[in-house]
Amino acid sequence: MPRLIDIYLEKLKKSLVEMSSMVDEQVHFALRSVKEFDKDLAQKVIQMDFVVDKFDVKIEKKCHKLFALNQPFAIDLRSIISALSINNDLERIGDLSVNISERVLELERMPEFIDQTKFSEMCVAVEQMLKDSIDAYIHTDAELAKKVIAADDELDELNNINCNGLKEMMKKDPKLIDEAIILFVLSRQMERIGDHCTNIAEDVYFIVEAQLIKHKFEKELFLDEEDDLAN
Repeated sequence: MPRLIDIYLEKLKKSLVEMSSMVDEQVHFALRSVKEFDKDLAQKVIQMDFVVDKFDVKIEKKCHKLFALNQPFAIDLRSIISALSINNDLERIGDLSVNISERVLELERMPEFIDQTKFSEMCVAVEQMLKDSIDAYIHTDAELAKKVIAADDELDELNNINCNGLKEMMKKDPKLIDEAIILFVLSRQMERIGDHCTNIAEDVYFIVEAQLIKHKFEKELFLDEEDDLAN
């Protein structure tokens, strides 16, 4: 017979999966609005944000209720703490999708020099990272979570190439500055989505392995713990 807290945790996970599906759609539409310069899609992303924010509040309340009304064991605690963190990252990914869409709405046309950037590769990388981070959570898959974490370096490199290339374009032709700045911001927003996907993957790894790997400083974190115990 399942514990009552297991039923509550399953409901919490279901809500997070529903929210992640909505956020995944937001990101997909936002990136499509960039690639296709589709202002209707950009507007749709902005409208979807209200629903994502409602999920955010609902999930946070569920987590607080689980803390208040139950006595969670270690793995239960990890699941609840991680759910709060993942919820926050999903909400931020939704916000970043809105930011991307708002930048698209600012443009009169998509600059032709976008083809000289790594935006297309970034779009593919971001969507894959988000899909894999969500799948890692659904299936509590630590290996897939590690794959997401490793993919963040590639996305960071694409963002650096974009930013450096756009800086050179602005130096060579000041008439491109306004449009290049918007693309600069878009690239940075996409890179930030990747950071939040990485956070989700790190939380999944924490749930499964009971090990903190935030910010890739896991060795230093555990050394600090050993020092604290020794003192």
